[in-house]
Amino acid sequence: MRIVMAGASGFLGTRLAERLRASGHDIVRLVRRPSERPDEASWDPAQGRLDVTALAGADAVINLAGANVGDRRWTAAYKRVLRSSRIDTTDTLARAISKLPADDRPRALLQSSGVGWYGDTGDQPVTEEAPAGNTFLADLCRVWEAAARPAEDAGTRVVLLRTAPTIDAGGALLKPLLLPFKLGAGARIGGGRQWMAWISLADWLAAAEFLVNRDDLAGPVNMVSPRPVTNADFTRDLARALRRPALLTVPGPVLDAIIGELAGEAQRSQRVLPGVLSNAGFVWSYPGMDAALAAALRPQPAMAP
Repeated sequence: MRIVMAGASGFLGTRLAERLRASGHDIVRLVRRPSERPDEASWDPAQGRLDVTALAGADAVINLAGANVGDRRWTAAYKRVLRSSRIDTTDTLARAISKLPADDRPRALLQSSGVGWYGDTGDQPVTEEAPAGNTFLADLCRVWEAAARPAEDAGTRVVLLRTAPTIDAGGALLKPLLLPFKLGAGARIGGGRQWMAWISLADWLAAAEFLVNRDDLAGPVNMVSPRPVTNADFTRDLARALRRPALLTVPGPVLDAIIGELAGEAQRSQRVLPGVLSNAGFVWSYPGMDAALAAALRPQPAMAP
């Protein structure tokens, strides 16, 4: 397949592009500078600029672009960045797809979203049928997904990847936690009873490729493990994987003082289940947190000289 990717230089995008190339697909990366190679195409999503010929004849488009949600405090200015970095890219791609003649139009658009869609679900397990919550992230996901509608209206299969935090040593969830946990300063958040949706990096990559190839699947897809865990369980499992104690607790008000509004998201309970993937027969390599952490923390083989 010829697959056009936005966000191909990000954490997930880089690894997905490598996997898809290894599977024999041709990857064209959208870049925000003049293109320098045959496998690149230039665009400017902030201005809504994309030559539709870059998408013509592609089998699929994958959009993983968007500023990191946990990168910094959610000031009013950064909230605008979070919103524009998602809406501008999605809107530009979806409208470009809709302008192509049917014979040239990509058959599929895999569009990034997040489990933030669901807000706080408490102890209630939810699948893709659940409505959006009433938090900042839920509203962001709602308008983000809606921006892909022109492509869907034009007849392209649109898959909305509602992604949970990925378990990988270099990922946004584990990377900042490894040092404090290794020092024995690991801590649960508040009471630790809140549920956490998650997925191993290996399973996220496998699920994304699975969805590229499944022409019968469309709409929202929860990119999560079938076994969500509580924050207390995650804290215990990570400490055990690192062979360190984790006896501390970070009270909610302290977290609020440190990271502001983002702390509220860290304390929300999200018991999200992968209804679509389960029903479609997808098989997880790491459905449980213990095995996922062991794989994520396993020493990588040294590069050959």
